[in-house]
Amino acid sequence: MIYIGTDHRGYQLKKYLIRYLDKQLGIKAKDLGAFESNPEDDAPDFAIAVAKKVAENKNNKGILLCWTGHAMCITANKIKGAYAILGQNVESAEMGRLHNDANVICLPTKFLTEDHASAIIKKFLETKFNGDERLIRRNNKIKRLEA
Repeated sequence: MIYIGTDHRGYQLKKYLIRYLDKQLGIKAKDLGAFESNPEDDAPDFAIAVAKKVAENKNNKGILLCWTGHAMCITANKIKGAYAILGQNVESAEMGRLHNDANVICLPTKFLTEDHASAIIKKFLETKFNGDERLIRRNNKIKRLEA
């Protein structure tokens, strides 16, 4: 399952990405808010909701949006089992999956067009973890910090 969430700064792009996922990729994303563009919305609230859902199942993925992507990324990484990366471009999305087995991508809406965001999400979702022994060893060191 793909979970998606945003604060008010990513509301319009989130609506676009939900349609893109459905119409172009055939993926139904579960929208965890915000459900309107309200400046009182706080990024951590939505990051926590998405990260908790992603952490429930190893096949789940999350998409988070805020102005810089930073608040979402910092918050999501506080949830055990969520491994969030900042998706600034297609290459960073690919490397986050290949090397770090990231399960959450955080998009900086200030810097992305709809087309660029779509390309980043597509690459993130289609890329598989490399599974190299060296990368597993490194990722396990990160996971041990959660214990």
